[in-house]
Amino acid sequence: MNHRFGSELRRRRTEREIGLTEFSRIISCSKGHLSKVETGTAPATRRFAALCDQALEAQGELLALIDDDATGKKRRSSMKNIFGLPPFPSHFSGRSEELRQIADFLTGRTEGSVCVLSGMPGSGKTGLALRGAWDAADAFPDGCFFLDAGQESADVARDLLHSLLRLLGVPETQLPSRPDALANLWRSRLAGKRLLIIVDDVRSAAHVAPLLSAEPGCKIIVTSRTRLRALDDAVRLPVDVLDGAAADALFRAVGGEQAALAEDRTVRAVVDHCGRLPLTVRIAAARLRSGPTLTVDELEARLSYEAHRLELLDDGDRSVTAALTLSCDGLTAEQRRLLALLALYPGPGTDLHTVAALANVVLPRASLLLDGLADAHLVAYESSQRITVHGLVRQFARSRLLPHLAVEEQRAAVRRLLENGLRFAVAADKLLTPQRYRPPVLLDDFAAMPAPFDDRASGLVWLESEWRSLVALCHTAAESDLHSLCWQLAFALRDFFFLTKRWGPWIETHVRAVECAQAAGSRAWLAISLSNLGVAHSDRGDLTMAADYFKQSLVLYQGLQDDHGVVNAISNLAWTELYFGNYEQAMDGMRTALKYYRRLGNARNAAITLRGIALLEAEMELCPAAVEHAREARTEFSALGLDLDVVMSVNCAAWAYFRAGDHHAARACYEEALTLAEGCDSRYEKARALTGLGNIHQAAGRRETAEELWRQADGLYGVLEPIMLGEARVRLAS
Repeated sequence: MNHRFGSELRRRRTEREIGLTEFSRIISCSKGHLSKVETGTAPATRRFAALCDQALEAQGELLALIDDDATGKKRRSSMKNIFGLPPFPSHFSGRSEELRQIADFLTGRTEGSVCVLSGMPGSGKTGLALRGAWDAADAFPDGCFFLDAGQESADVARDLLHSLLRLLGVPETQLPSRPDALANLWRSRLAGKRLLIIVDDVRSAAHVAPLLSAEPGCKIIVTSRTRLRALDDAVRLPVDVLDGAAADALFRAVGGEQAALAEDRTVRAVVDHCGRLPLTVRIAAARLRSGPTLTVDELEARLSYEAHRLELLDDGDRSVTAALTLSCDGLTAEQRRLLALLALYPGPGTDLHTVAALANVVLPRASLLLDGLADAHLVAYESSQRITVHGLVRQFARSRLLPHLAVEEQRAAVRRLLENGLRFAVAADKLLTPQRYRPPVLLDDFAAMPAPFDDRASGLVWLESEWRSLVALCHTAAESDLHSLCWQLAFALRDFFFLTKRWGPWIETHVRAVECAQAAGSRAWLAISLSNLGVAHSDRGDLTMAADYFKQSLVLYQGLQDDHGVVNAISNLAWTELYFGNYEQAMDGMRTALKYYRRLGNARNAAITLRGIALLEAEMELCPAAVEHAREARTEFSALGLDLDVVMSVNCAAWAYFRAGDHHAARACYEEALTLAEGCDSRYEKARALTGLGNIHQAAGRRETAEELWRQADGLYGVLEPIMLGEARVRLAS
């Protein structure tokens, strides 16, 4: 037993005013065992001493006191048996699952002699390896070694073998010159031994392959920025970024009192700016702790400026830029070019088709290039067809790699990116609303290509995953003076935004489309974009703004002598009159539009207008006519295969029945609408149907059931706009 260690541990702990319970939680041991170590009635292992030393910031002084007689007499009996592990990083946070896997490897529960920890620069591979090794150090009485393979060397494998054999006591004069003889000598010296070796920052599998042996008691942990695929039998442990809670805890622990007391949302914002990499979180926390006047809010504000983030995450001794530069040094010129081009994409993730278009290569070549970047942990695969790029890697590529590409090459890549996005968006939009009138687009002049989606569902899934990036591409097109691509992308996204009721991005893209049409002098696309901007405002209840946009588009269509556009504008204005409560003016406009659409054979627009007339008639208490027109509209939409419009017509009929007092028929329609809305992915129409059913139960005096249905509706969509929906008005009045 080591009484000096126990008493010194207790002195330092109490000096810091840390109770037994709290300290036992910090070092992950039982309160009872900690008490026995402090009183000298239980032994302390080196691992235990290292944890205490680190927690109390004793700078190795506690570790030096540990009496290792119980566990390390054999280690001290010979100069050959060396314990060379450096301490693992202070305030180690998270990684419980990774530590469990390392423990399984080191204890033999997982087969294999070598474990590869690979991850992007700054992900904490070395710290994780050291923490896992310290946890198991007592199981390797013949030595624990740590070697850095990242140092410059003409022959890394030879230098590693030389170092290890010298640590085992082999005189330099006895080291053979031939590499294979050197490896044979190494393996012969391992017989019967239990050794743990960490080889840090390995660049190539060839550097560590000669170290491998069949000795079951010897284990090697390798850390690398690459996957080292050539180590066929290695146990592989990918090291990802920290989860949010672990990153928060690390920042608070390293950042001092300010960080410990900071608001949760501010801390989370800081660690997110750092990409949740242990390296960058530590740098940011150290910057806070060493800056006497810097506040957490100020640090977060500085980090929020992406252009300066890499500079802030550099403290002179540690730098994410330097780490990423080392990773990029191992890339081919073609891989570096692709990584630079990926910085042009406005989102964190993209698919293989987009990457191929961006780089102007065929799909198989794009896949091979991405495999190389993934091996270096500079991109990550979400699936076989989709990759993500870490935010700090994107910023590094944008600031350090992209400037090396000619401006003309960058512009060509942006145009390919936009055209690819437009091609996919148009294909998905056509599946979403196949009967919609679409003006000719740029892609009509291109060679025919295979359809990218099999059906409506796959197109909708793609739009759900890509719409944010497509919105950003609209801005990219506008800023690159590629005006037509901007307004066409906005147009292609319009029906998706209508389905999902994402009015914010709908308006955002069409404002840019209007700006581009004005800049290019395209009156036709200006009229189209103004009209769609009006629909967005109308759909969310901004009727005054909607009417203004519709009037502007009407003037433009009249000047262009575009009868179809004129009637669309008249119809749109009629819908705003409906919601304003001007029923006679609304009916005049809708009847005019209906006649025109029927004369031209535009069945979709005619059915939409018929549904509008049904809503008008319901408001005017002409309920039998409203039901009949809603049913007629439904029949038209069913024939056209427009599932969303079918649901809207069923809900329209339900509202007409409710207005007529026929709650039994209204309930049947609302329940049918619920089923149909599920099939076409419309949360809005489902919420509308649930609200209508709640109104029926409320009218029957079943308040509890009504409130439950309304809660379900709110959970699906939020509060529905009473200006736009009669169901919402009835609920509000109740």
